Amino acid sequence: MASIGVLTLELRMDHAHSLKEKRSVVKGLKERLRQRFNVSVAEIDYQETWQRSVVAAVTVASDHSRASSVLQSVEKEAVALLGPDLVGATLEWLE
Repeated sequence: MASIGVLTLELRMDHAHSLKEKRSVVKGLKERLRQRFNVSVAEIDYQETWQRSVVAAVTVASDHSRASSVLQSVEKEAVALLGPDLVGATLEWLE
C-alpha cells in the first residue's frame, strides 16, 4: 500500500520587508525542493503576510521507509537553505 507523507515547514523571515522579498525566498525554496527531491511543494498559509509562510512538501512512495527518507532529506535541505528562518517542521502520514 502506498504511503503519503506531508512535511509542513513554518518560516519566519524577519528580514523580509515586502511581499516581493518573502516570495523570492519561498519561490527559491520550492524550486530547490522540487528539483532535488521530486516532491510536490506549495505555500499553504500566510500568502499575503510579509514575514511568515507555511510551505508543505508531499511525497508518495510504495513504502513508509522510502517516503520517510525523502522527507527527512527535504527537511535537512530546508534547514541548510533557510537557517534561522525555519522555525518549525511537522511530519504527517496519510495511509
